[in-house]
Amino acid sequence: MQIHQLKKPKNKSSERGKRRIGRGGKRGTYSGKGMKGQKSRAGAKIKPQIREVVLKFPKKRGVYFNPLKKTSTIVKLEHIVSSFPEGGIIDPKKLKKANLIKTTKSDHRSIKILGAITLSKSYTIKNCLASQRVKEAIEKAGGKIELKNK
Repeated sequence: MQIHQLKKPKNKSSERGKRRIGRGGKRGTYSGKGMKGQKSRAGAKIKPQIREVVLKFPKKRGVYFNPLKKTSTIVKLEHIVSSFPEGGIIDPKKLKKANLIKTTKSDHRSIKILGAITLSKSYTIKNCLASQRVKEAIEKAGGKIELKNK
């Protein structure tokens, strides 16, 4: 074999596919990656922007969240007797006027009356829930509880 019969060896990078940079060679120390920054470092992985938005949403419900199930607004029977001493018909609008409940337009909670006391006047309660003791106390005084049919 003579020197004119020698063949140039094949490029090793073409055998592997992708060419490795940052290992010396004619591209210098930066190897085509530019100067400084996250993208020029080894193992540079940049998260997509949508991932940052998704991570801001809470994963679990807990102490600091509003409950999914709406509970009833509670009104005590003693407060009703002190606000309406003459008896009569009591509905959510009258309870709102007497400042016994605070409601907003978006808040559609049911109203429940709790606390059993002996009544001297008869009350007719409309569109409000009541406990069993309150029902017995109102019916004993001669009143009644009417619920709106849905």
